[in-house]
Amino acid sequence: MGDETAALNAFAELDRRLVAAVKGIKLLGAVSWPAAVQIQFLDGWSRGDAKLPLVTYTKHDYSAVREELQNIFLAAGEEHPVGGYLRRVAQSWIYATELLDAAGTMAITEHSVRLFGRPGDRLPGGAVSNLDAARHFIELADELGGELDEEDNAASIPAEELCGELQREISAFFTRDKISVELDPDLIAKAAAGPTRIRLRAGANFSSYDHHQLLEHEAFVHTLTALNGRGQPHLKSLALNSPRITATQEGLATFAELMSGAIDIGRMKRISLRILAIDLALNGADFIAVFKFFLAAGQNETDSFTSAMRVFRGAPTSGGAAFTKDTVYLHGLLSVHTFFRWALKNGKLKLCRSLFAGKMTLHDVLALEPFFDSGFIAAPVYIPPWVQNAHGLAGSLAFSLFANRIRLDRVEAEDLVLGV
Repeated sequence: MGDETAALNAFAELDRRLVAAVKGIKLLGAVSWPAAVQIQFLDGWSRGDAKLPLVTYTKHDYSAVREELQNIFLAAGEEHPVGGYLRRVAQSWIYATELLDAAGTMAITEHSVRLFGRPGDRLPGGAVSNLDAARHFIELADELGGELDEEDNAASIPAEELCGELQREISAFFTRDKISVELDPDLIAKAAAGPTRIRLRAGANFSSYDHHQLLEHEAFVHTLTALNGRGQPHLKSLALNSPRITATQEGLATFAELMSGAIDIGRMKRISLRILAIDLALNGADFIAVFKFFLAAGQNETDSFTSAMRVFRGAPTSGGAAFTKDTVYLHGLLSVHTFFRWALKNGKLKLCRSLFAGKMTLHDVLALEPFFDSGFIAAPVYIPPWVQNAHGLAGSLAFSLFANRIRLDRVEAEDLVLGV
């Protein structure tokens, strides 16, 4: 017992060193584009004189950070589960600094793929890839387009109005912490979330689906896990947006949309289009070609720019390279969905709650299960509403578990007739 306590104390100290070492590294912030680039490009596009955006990235010397992370990696060892967790986190941040060193060059693809994967990667438990799934959702969205009422998802809520509504809902939920919802005129994306602040793009309009998606995805997953991670007594790294947790975090956040009824087919199409766009860029398409791809898919000019920008963050806009982060959304969603069903089948639904104790991967929550049980890792303070209702969650998962056994390609119309 004494040896274990000493080991855990040593890991807690390594964790403190790790958090200090990576403080100030903002991977997405470092490769984000200034709003002026969008204005300049769209102005040129409207005049028929569009030019490839030129973006410069600030470079930093990460050699001292990498040395410290390497020392932590070696000191953690790999025999103990907590040490293994720390090694994985340290390695991930080393990869992140190498990606930032490569920003603006073709080499960024190698580092991005190492962290986030690529569009052709296989999905868990199947023979299909992210690209296959993306094409499926796009095809289905296009087929359903004529049947759905566009008014149902009209972007009619001004950012100012949504800001107030979200602030009231979020303040009522996060009763132990103060979270501010703010308007940001320089934000290119529609929204961004941190531990204590959620930003909305000033001047944008939002739909009712946007409202619910932001609440479930940004507030009740990204902000929630950051706050729970900050409250950890020993492993403060569970509050960090380590690049390695991106697939699980985005998968969990998108799964939250699904389970709460906040996701819509248009959202699935947008996620899927980004995966195809990354594949286009990797195969040589430049920024303008990818921008036109989104236009042809039905997005307006502003949204098409934003979508294309996501593909080329940190990458040369001339084509052949890409920032592959957006491949994780479908991969993460399907992995998290599979994890929740596996947990139900194996009597481990408590792991689903543990997943919200901080920012971690599915591997982490499995490997660290004994340390949730012992209290070394604290239970989450905040739990999303759809997870709080354990009976409802179990019911949904039980139905999903069985329904997945039904092969739709073998169902005939007459099989669906009930009664006589």
